[in-house]
Amino acid sequence: MPVRISFSRLTIPPVSSLQRRLGTADAVIVGLGSMVGAGIFVALTPAAAVAGSWLLIGLAIAGAVAYCNAMSSAWLAARYPQSGGTYVYGRERLGDFWGYLAGWSFVVGKTASCAAMALTVGFYVWPGYAHAVAVAAVVALTAVNYRGIQKSALVTRIIVAVVLAVLAAVVVIAATSGRAEVDHLRLGTGSLFGVLQSAGLLFFAFAGYARIATLGEEVRNPAKTIPRAIPLALGLALVVYAAVAVTVLAVLGPDRLATAAAPLADTVRAAGMGGLEPVVRIGAAVAALGSLLALILGVSRTTLAMARDHHLPAGLAAVHPRFGVPHRAELAVGVVVAALAAVTDVRGAIGFSSFAVLLYYAIANASAWTLGRRLVPALGLIGCLVLAVALPVPAVVSGVGMLMLGALIYVIRRLR
Repeated sequence: MPVRISFSRLTIPPVSSLQRRLGTADAVIVGLGSMVGAGIFVALTPAAAVAGSWLLIGLAIAGAVAYCNAMSSAWLAARYPQSGGTYVYGRERLGDFWGYLAGWSFVVGKTASCAAMALTVGFYVWPGYAHAVAVAAVVALTAVNYRGIQKSALVTRIIVAVVLAVLAAVVVIAATSGRAEVDHLRLGTGSLFGVLQSAGLLFFAFAGYARIATLGEEVRNPAKTIPRAIPLALGLALVVYAAVAVTVLAVLGPDRLATAAAPLADTVRAAGMGGLEPVVRIGAAVAALGSLLALILGVSRTTLAMARDHHLPAGLAAVHPRFGVPHRAELAVGVVVAALAAVTDVRGAIGFSSFAVLLYYAIANASAWTLGRRLVPALGLIGCLVLAVALPVPAVVSGVGMLMLGALIYVIRRLR
């Protein structure tokens, strides 16, 4: 007897849809893994160089701007729970060009940030072959992301646990060593510009909570999960950063911290526990791997969203039928990041990335303003623009060039 199949009752998910698999805890871990990464291991030194002990004020300013950005991103993500983050928000609230500019800034800036994180791994693991190690790290983590978002969240959870344990050990050792001096925390001479520049540099370490928003299409119950996960992840990161910054500054002092190649490792050595220095270095490498993992996730999802709208090649919008990830976008991002990691400079990549990310969040705040919320988005917008301008001149010049190139590509695409 022939069997009849009613295809009208079959529901076949479109291949371009991502699967909602992340709960609140997973979303917090992804955001925390993006923030509590290599930034805290490397950003304190340049911040101390421009602001001295005033870097603690810079940290507070960076945290305040990050909070405004986080709330704006949370409100927008609850309204538009799609992959792409501010690219989607800018497009829907401000227009196609501003959405494109946000996506362009994010993809280009965070690609540079990926290269910086990969190089951080290389310099901590094997300084003599840092670029080769960086390329290998990119290849390995791209393979992890390719296998699915749940595996990425699991790996990130392990990395966050290791990094938090290392940072907690540094804080406890420094605080109980008897080498910490309260005088090192007193504010000496400084300038407003130096404080703002330190805030811009330290902001680099906070710019990870948006990863939760860019994964909005893969979060369960995004209207509740995202607004809850973003402030929680940011608050946890701020507490960790404040504890680490205070103890490191108290042990090393502003002058010594300003010249430290590896500030946390130097702090452990100065506290009389040099035997734990290798552990701190391993922790720094693991932290950078965690940041790199989450960064590749975020860049590939924004690439997916832009490809869907044909701002990037449409083939990058494909979703793997088995693993449920934008596999072509992830492979493309991995190839570009590996190439950059082979030739780029760490400090230049960090400055360039900071400028691009601050612009990205400026558009997020402007988008949130149109929701009827005024104070927080206004403070966030002003803060982002001020910190971006206060960055080192090479970062500002290259960032403006990046914007002009992106705008030119947009105009040419429109004309064609």
